[in-house]
Amino acid sequence: MGPIADIATEASAAFGEPFLAADVGGTWARVALVRERREVAQPVQVLQYQKYLCAEHANLAAILREFLKSHSIGRVRRCAVACAGFLLGDEVINTSLPWNLSVSASRAELGFDELALVNDFTAVAHAVGQVEPEEITLLAGVSERDRGPVLVVGPGTGLGASVRIPADGRTIVLATEAGQSAFAPNTERELEILRVLSKQMTHVPVEAVVSGPGLVNVYRAMCELEQGTPRFAEPSAITDAALAASDATALEALRIFCGAIGSLVGNLILLYGASGGVYLAGGILPNIREFLRESTFVERLLDKGPMRAMLEQVPVRLIEHGQLGVIGAAVWYLDRLRTGAEHRQAPPRARGGGDERHDGNEATRFKTAAHHRQ
Repeated sequence: MGPIADIATEASAAFGEPFLAADVGGTWARVALVRERREVAQPVQVLQYQKYLCAEHANLAAILREFLKSHSIGRVRRCAVACAGFLLGDEVINTSLPWNLSVSASRAELGFDELALVNDFTAVAHAVGQVEPEEITLLAGVSERDRGPVLVVGPGTGLGASVRIPADGRTIVLATEAGQSAFAPNTERELEILRVLSKQMTHVPVEAVVSGPGLVNVYRAMCELEQGTPRFAEPSAITDAALAASDATALEALRIFCGAIGSLVGNLILLYGASGGVYLAGGILPNIREFLRESTFVERLLDKGPMRAMLEQVPVRLIEHGQLGVIGAAVWYLDRLRTGAEHRQAPPRARGGGDERHDGNEATRFKTAAHHRQ
């Protein structure tokens, strides 16, 4: 067989065989054995699934090895990993992970033919079409949406965001580093919190407020402003106290947290023209769903002057799907294989004005994260 036939055979085999998909966050790593279903509505089947605490393992390879062993899984050649951060060379820059992550070292240690990395919220953006209606809560806007860009955003150990952009029958997924943009306070209390945080860091990113660690930052800043002693050190403890109304400072901290999320989401809708809607994901919001509904979240989202009328038409949905990241990583990987095979099988084209560029560098793909779904 010639080179093109070899490529087609390799791609066909990759589509048919099970592979690993992982969603790696600062706290949890979710791992699944998956395979393609060749169904448009549900393109990926999850065969095995398990969640691991990252801090209890030496590195990503140790987690994947334990998953393979505990489920008695034989030879696996490929793995798709959704991970927050920025790929520089071979290393992922991520301040939330408890260990370093090297793509080549992990692949070699596990003996995989391929270990492909994608931005975590790019993966989620690829998967939102697989969410069942019962896993969606409409928080604001109209139930129907237009065909405009869709924003996917959510706080967890950090803050992730990406945008699905419809284009000529396919979808472009644009990753962002929205969590690293500067926190913009909207109230006097938020200004006071920013002053406290500015003593600790020269740049106060929005995820220093809108994330799990951000909630702790807000709570501690308020304790300092009120000259009180912090009682809680973990986001879950602050959330539990707020939901139980057993601690006034925790309650106010969670209210500020929800308002800040609303303001941020409104800003991002305007920034990216996300008239197609918003999906709120991440590990925190599903646990405070009713509190979020009753907070200033929606009012802060809409409070954008003359753009309020436009924002009132944008559907904002909370999604609750623990496997969304691994499914998204798998969908992205299969799309990548498919489009890669198509591009390599296509006959060479004459290069004209110099605006066509083919970049095989996976680090570049991870950084820009502009991935296409057919």
